[in-house]
Amino acid sequence: MRKFWVVGGIGAGVSMSFVALLVVGTYSAAAGLAGSGGGGAVALAKGAVPAKYQSLVEKWGNLCPAINPALLAAQLYQESGWNPRAESHAAAQGIAQFIPGTWAGHGIDGDKDGDRDVWDPADAIPSAASYDCELAGYVKKVPGDPTDNMLAAYNAGAYRVIRAGGVPDIEETRNYVDIIRSLEKSFARPVGRVQPSQQAAGAIYFAQKKLGTPYLWGGNGTPEQNGRFDCSGLTQAAYRTVDIELPRVANDQYNAGPHPSRDELLPGDLVFFSEDLTNSRAIHHVGIYVGGGYMINAPYTGAVIRFDKIDTPDYFGATRVTKDGAAALPKTRPAA
Repeated sequence: MRKFWVVGGIGAGVSMSFVALLVVGTYSAAAGLAGSGGGGAVALAKGAVPAKYQSLVEKWGNLCPAINPALLAAQLYQESGWNPRAESHAAAQGIAQFIPGTWAGHGIDGDKDGDRDVWDPADAIPSAASYDCELAGYVKKVPGDPTDNMLAAYNAGAYRVIRAGGVPDIEETRNYVDIIRSLEKSFARPVGRVQPSQQAAGAIYFAQKKLGTPYLWGGNGTPEQNGRFDCSGLTQAAYRTVDIELPRVANDQYNAGPHPSRDELLPGDLVFFSEDLTNSRAIHHVGIYVGGGYMINAPYTGAVIRFDKIDTPDYFGATRVTKDGAAALPKTRPAA
């Protein structure tokens, strides 16, 4: 929900000419950005990891060559959504979702306080990294990508990876590897320009047609809701029209792809606003960037879907949505 002080919206009446002026020039530059990425060490995207866990992820994410901070962050997010009290149906526990037997054999005292506590992120996050590196050691002579093999061993067991000579042809295992590698991209700080989105124009087109529609908290645009939306309902519906299924809430939508910087924004990027500029889990609003410093968004109760400026004190960052990135996001979470 957008804060009250963002009231300087641009009305729906100027929508066609306004979008045309903003989008055409920005899209003209998009083709030149493709393929211009660079190399470099993996760092975390701004705020992608909650501040209280960031130093742990940065430290332990460099424990061995098969992992990096963004990969470790992707695993933790996939497992628990950063919830240190999460518990699954299979009794997996804590922020890293260790089952008791695995914890007994592989949990470590990460903070050196004399105990190994699965519920304490200061133990569980180091233990997740340590376990990854153990598995990487078991499969280090297997051909192929060592990180893919490590992830496959995490899912299917090291023996199956060794026997298969790489990621085994097991659908669940291949899906697990693909999911974590896709999520890794959303937690990594880009080291070059982010590829333009091929679906952005379709998402903007949908949102543009909704200009002037009254806001509805929890709105998904259904006939029963008279086609009304809230902020993340609008972005979800816009990307659904181009066959990308986003999560329902804004703070999960942030992890649907890589994160362009403010000066690299292109039309169709999702732009986010947070109560805490160090923590993506505190995101409270999302819009669709259209160029020129403006977004289409569903701001708050009593307002309509409209254009607003993005440069406000709570501007958090942006995501260039990808199909693989959205598909990798967890559909369910362990209970708290």
